[in-house]
Parts: sequence; structure tokens; C-alpha cells
Amino acid sequence: MPKIKKKLTPAQKRAKAERRKLYQTVFINGRQVRIKRPPMVDGMPVDEFIEKNADPIWLHQEGMWELIPYEESGDEVEWYTDPETGEEEGQIPF
Repeated sequence: MPKIKKKLTPAQKRAKAERRKLYQTVFINGRQVRIKRPPMVDGMPVDEFIEKNADPIWLHQEGMWELIPYEESGDEVEWYTDPETGEEEGQIPF
């Protein structure tokens, strides 16, 4: 006699849906394994979202200096010279 399939209860359906949200199934060494899904923001990985949307000040505050965009120029640093006093800003005043 064939085995009769039982339908899932509403609680079991909710539990199954939650597991699908939290975990993904991948093959590791030829076996199916459930691993946690990587965190996503607006459908893209968190690292990619930060690279596209973070401003340099926030990146500096969080210590992500390697992501701060900068333009490399061959010129020396130019100091701002105050037109009234003629002193350059950024130098020691004494």
C-alpha cells in the first residue's frame, strides 16, 4: 500500500518559511548543507551597499580607511594662505 502524505499544519508552514529566510542550501563535499544567508540591505550584500552609499566621514569614523576614495596627484600639498595676514594655515605659528 502506498504511504499517505500528510499536509503541513499552519505552524509547520510558518516554521519552514522562516528557515528559508534564514538559511540557504548549498553543496559542500557532495552533501547538501544549510548555511546562514549573508546579511543583505536592499537586495545587495552589506559590504557592497556600504561601498556605494557611505560618505568619507562615516567611513573614517568607522575605521574603513581602505574604502575612502582619494585622488592621487603628483603635486605637493598646497596650504591655504590667509590674504589679510599673509600667513599660511597649517603651519606652526611660532
